[in-house]
Amino acid sequence: MDILLTLTNEFHLRQAQVENVIQLLDDGNTIPFIARYRKEQTGSLDDQVLRELAERLTYLRNLNETREKYRATIEEQGVLTEELAAALDAAVTMTELDDLYRPYRPKRRTRATVAKERGLQPLADALYAQEPKGEDPYVLAEAYVTEDVPTVEDALAGARDIIAELIADDANVRKRLRVVCFANGFLTSKAAKEEDSVYANYYDFREPLNKVPGHRVLAINRGEREEFLKVHVEFDPAHALRIVYSEHLKADCPATAQVQAAAEDSYDRLIFPSLEREMRNALSDTAGEAAIKVFSVNLRQLLMQPPVKGRVTLGLDPGYQHGCKCAVIDPTGKVLDTGIIYPVPQFKRMEQAQKTVLNFIKKHKVEVIAIGNGTASHETEVFTADLIRENNLTDVSYMVISEAGASVYSASKLAAKEFPDYDVNLRSAVSIARRMQDPLAELVKIDPKAIGVGQYQHDLPQSRLSEALGGVVESCVNAVGVDLNTASAPLLEQVAGINAAVAKNIVTYREDNGMFTSRAALKKVPKLGPKAFEQCAGFLRVPESKNMLDHTAVHPESYPVAKGLLELCEVTVKDLSPLQGKVDAFGIANLAEKLEVGVPTLTDIIAELQHPGRDPRDELPAPLLRKDILGIESLKTGMELTGTVRNVIDFGAFVDIGVHQDGLVHISQITNRFIKHPSEVLKVGDIVKVWVLSVDIPKKRIGLTMKKPKE
Repeated sequence: MDILLTLTNEFHLRQAQVENVIQLLDDGNTIPFIARYRKEQTGSLDDQVLRELAERLTYLRNLNETREKYRATIEEQGVLTEELAAALDAAVTMTELDDLYRPYRPKRRTRATVAKERGLQPLADALYAQEPKGEDPYVLAEAYVTEDVPTVEDALAGARDIIAELIADDANVRKRLRVVCFANGFLTSKAAKEEDSVYANYYDFREPLNKVPGHRVLAINRGEREEFLKVHVEFDPAHALRIVYSEHLKADCPATAQVQAAAEDSYDRLIFPSLEREMRNALSDTAGEAAIKVFSVNLRQLLMQPPVKGRVTLGLDPGYQHGCKCAVIDPTGKVLDTGIIYPVPQFKRMEQAQKTVLNFIKKHKVEVIAIGNGTASHETEVFTADLIRENNLTDVSYMVISEAGASVYSASKLAAKEFPDYDVNLRSAVSIARRMQDPLAELVKIDPKAIGVGQYQHDLPQSRLSEALGGVVESCVNAVGVDLNTASAPLLEQVAGINAAVAKNIVTYREDNGMFTSRAALKKVPKLGPKAFEQCAGFLRVPESKNMLDHTAVHPESYPVAKGLLELCEVTVKDLSPLQGKVDAFGIANLAEKLEVGVPTLTDIIAELQHPGRDPRDELPAPLLRKDILGIESLKTGMELTGTVRNVIDFGAFVDIGVHQDGLVHISQITNRFIKHPSEVLKVGDIVKVWVLSVDIPKKRIGLTMKKPKE
């Protein structure tokens, strides 16, 4: 297989683009570095396309490696024909290769193996040949009756076992059946026990394989694992056997009936069970990839939520028995104060709780309050809203924050190292406050799978999920950039070219030698070599540096270009306001030619010079801060509300409308036009206007619509 040509065609790119990407990857460059600083070579491909191309490159290389391994094994057996060699060369998937290799793969002991050991291969060959004027099968079989094969029937049965395995190993039959089964088969499930459950909708379920949505596949798989469902693939055996017969049966021959019986046995015993597993696996793989994609999109939007900068924040980690943990942090994330309150009426300590929080607010000039959405969140939110209203705290607002993964972080070694003097619960309150201040910097400390912005994450291939989500975190961190003098080791680990050991060394160097005063000082960090410096330098910001370029995303390799640009345009770093006008006068292409640099790189440099230290998250709508709360009992059908999208899934989106329970906007209620997936319209963090469709107080379910009701 010509990998270069295959990738060029599949991704609809120029061959030179793909060739350059492959070379850059093979040279050890990271995806963020290639996407940002090698745009001329890649044609400005974004990091998502580059990741997909890199994954596909790995698959195709593994495919070629497997192809050659199979070819060598078959050749060693002395059975490699020109036809088989051509089929191996033409295979474009691992499944096709495995089908071709199946007859030559070392097998465990089977019925066919036993029959061959008893000398029945010649009889099987004679029967399978189906000669029009061949002998009667029973007459042929008499010659094979031995002590191990007592009767003619035993001889014929053994021969049929050999033929059945031959048919089951036919790559063409399997390929045809796979296509037809997927097009015409059904996924079915039945109740495995007489017991109500969340899987009741699947107790008598039947849907075409090619139409069943991924979220249903994952739900059915989970129901089967929890032993509530019995799941099968249903496919018309008559249809399947017609395909098998067309490949292996000859009409009007004495041995045809024997071969037909072998074909039926082959399909029932060998082919269909394998086909059913393949269909189930294919559905699960497709559903898993779709779920991982949704998870990745949601995670990206969550990580890229605008930070609430420059405000003193009070973090509240709600709880009942152990109280609500409080932590006040300054605008840089430094802990100023901590405490525990009991804002739940049943403990009769509300007055003391109010005094404590008011003291925090007045003493530290708290401006925003971050409330975790776990146990006792609703009561804590009611307490906060009442406190703001009753004390006329016009400068204070609050926001409910997802605390998914906060407990994982607070019990981690990292949290213990960051806050050795605080217990686990107080660390969680600090994490919640920091999530509001800078979601990205705080959430990178937590396993992405624990953040809770997907569905069925525990049912997905964990290594694949980790790989995909890790790529999202890396992409977001490098898109925003990292302050070299304040970043934690977990945040530094996500920077291109920096591993855990180097990140730890950077922090240690900073602690021992004080703040970095330039990017160049990075070269003094142990184990951070020239290649690592090349990959990471552009993504690290040094606000304390005297060189303004160290504050930007301009890569050190482009500093001469940036300085040359300023000289040509007669602009200084002290006053960059005339730069764009000068660039327009010169013409970007003309400037690029004079500076001997590509237009994409020069465009990026100009943008960075005009907005040094720009945070792309600042361009997004600000988070929705609240001062009051609604109860679910207050909701009425048709009520108009403003909310924040918390999660986007296959069948809709969950929206925080200021009630403890998020409301569901079903996919059919998102827009009047047809959409395949809610993510076409919504993303995590969007501020949306919704109307109440339904309220089920006992089940705590809220139905919402984004379609304005007719008046």
